[in-house]
Amino acid sequence: MKPIAISTEYITLGQFLKLADCIPTGGQAKSFLQEAVIQVNGEPENRRGRKLVAQDVVRVEGCGVFKVVQG
Repeated sequence: MKPIAISTEYITLGQFLKLADCIPTGGQAKSFLQEAVIQVNGEPENRRGRKLVAQDVVRVEGCGVFKVVQG
């Protein structure tokens, strides 16, 4: 599980995918979310605006498992 540090209260799923190097640009988030299987804390998720906070666990098919940490 790879930690992804954020310096704000939360990060959106679209921003997170770019920060975690799952997508090269934020503009690709919408299409990526339609194609990939993504789980946040064990629940399926496909909203790019979903707010992620510290301690959330994000599983991205083909990219890995990540934990949001306060940095």
